Amino acid sequence: MSGRRSTKPYLVRAIYEWCIDCGETPFLSVRVSDRVVVPRDYVRDGEIVLNISAGATRHLVVGNDAISFSTRFSGVSHEVYIPIESVAGIFSRESGQGMFFDVDEPVEPPPLETPPSRPSGRPRLTLVK
Repeated sequence: MSGRRSTKPYLVRAIYEWCIDCGETPFLSVRVSDRVVVPRDYVRDGEIVLNISAGATRHLVVGNDAISFSTRFSGVSHEVYIPIESVAGIFSRESGQGMFFDVDEPVEPPPLETPPSRPSGRPRLTLVK
């Protein structure tokens, strides 16, 4: 991407502020991958929708690379971590207005090659001429 920054984190912050200014509740739609840290019991069809209002989160940080915060699910506190590329949208719960993004399917890393097995027995030196 030749060093260009994504506009997504800036747009997420802008829509979040717009929701707050309008007295509406900002919700985040997230495509869940191995890098996303959320309670898996609440993931449906590979996605989760999260209330990110000040009343629902603690220590919300919308950074350029990720979004992180603490929140409660069924009364149990959880730390949430969302890479910015996993954000599918941010919108108002009340009006449904917001912004949605294309999210690429996560690319599975290639399987690691298994190293050759070590020979059993004692090591031996062989003289090569």
